[in-house]
Amino acid sequence: MFERASNAAPRRHECSNNADTALKGLYDDYYSRLLSYVTRILADQHHAEDVVQETMLRAWCHADLLTPDRGSVWGWLTRVAHNLAIDRIRARRARPVEVEETVEGATHGRNADHSDTVINTMFVATMVNKLVPAHRSVLHAVYYADHTASDAASVLGVPVGTVKSRLHHALRNLKQTLEHQH
Repeated sequence: MFERASNAAPRRHECSNNADTALKGLYDDYYSRLLSYVTRILADQHHAEDVVQETMLRAWCHADLLTPDRGSVWGWLTRVAHNLAIDRIRARRARPVEVEETVEGATHGRNADHSDTVINTMFVATMVNKLVPAHRSVLHAVYYADHTASDAASVLGVPVGTVKSRLHHALRNLKQTLEHQH
């Protein structure tokens, strides 16, 4: 039996009698809230919809686990949705970026011109190399190694405030250099 998401009188869903009614009840009671929850995690409405659909399918398949003595339905749904969303984020990070995804407006043929991307990459690398080593190392730790400020501080052996300050100054210097080039 499923508990209702609102404070109104609880509605009972019996999967054994009518699975379609139970699934419809789950959607009616939880879909909007669950979609909002997953969208905040993924920051992508389309991926969030996929995760919520998968979560609802798993709830339907495991209806026997969704009983009041085992905990709340909302808690079960959010845990499953959270795990699916995190799996999706990890999969995106593990998948190499395809060339077509990195070049706006690139053709899908073999003769796509990547010269603008190469020139931009070289330009940014030159600008970063002109930064003082302390700023360069913070940029590398935060943006290329994907560390948080506190992780970068630990790796670099400096306080977190120093990492934040150096990052601020490095980005400001890059912005000023870019403004002077154009």
